[in-house]
Amino acid sequence: MKISFYLNGKDTCVDVPADRKLVSVLREDLELTGTKEGCGAGECGACTILVDGHVRLSCLMTAAQAQGRRITTIEGLAENGKVHPVQEAFIENGAVQCGFCTPGMVLAAVDLLDRNPDPTREQIREGLSGNLCRCSGYVKIVDAVEAAAGKIGRGKSR
Repeated sequence: MKISFYLNGKDTCVDVPADRKLVSVLREDLELTGTKEGCGAGECGACTILVDGHVRLSCLMTAAQAQGRRITTIEGLAENGKVHPVQEAFIENGAVQCGFCTPGMVLAAVDLLDRNPDPTREQIREGLSGNLCRCSGYVKIVDAVEAAAGKIGRGKSR
C-alpha cells in the first residue's frame, strides 16, 4: 500500500504493507534510527514520535495510520542546523546517558511544553511518565525539561 504523510517537514510516500508497524517503517525503510523499538508493546516510550504535534507510540501504530498525518521524529526537531531548545537543555543538564530513551524523552518534553509552557516539577514527571530510562533517577531529565521551559522563553523562574 502506498502511504503518504508529512515527515519532518517533507512530503513522504512509502510503499509498505498497511499493517506494518510505523516504528519499522521509520527505522528500516526511511533510515530514521533515532526512533527506537524497546518493548514493542507501548510500555517504554523509546518509540515516541509526534503525530500532528502530539505524543504517539510508533510501535503501536500501523503504517496505514500515518496516512495524511504530520509526523515528527527526533531527527525533525533541529531547525537550520541548530538543535531544538529541549535537546540543548538535555545536553547542558547531563540528561543524556546511554541515549536509548533520550529521543522519546525529548519528544515527550516538547509535547508537554507545547501544552503547558510553565510546568511544575511534578507536572514534568507526569508528562514524561510514559518514558522509561534505565540509566538514571530522572532528576537530570526533569532538570533539563525545567531548564528548557525557561530557555524557550515560556517558563518562569521558581
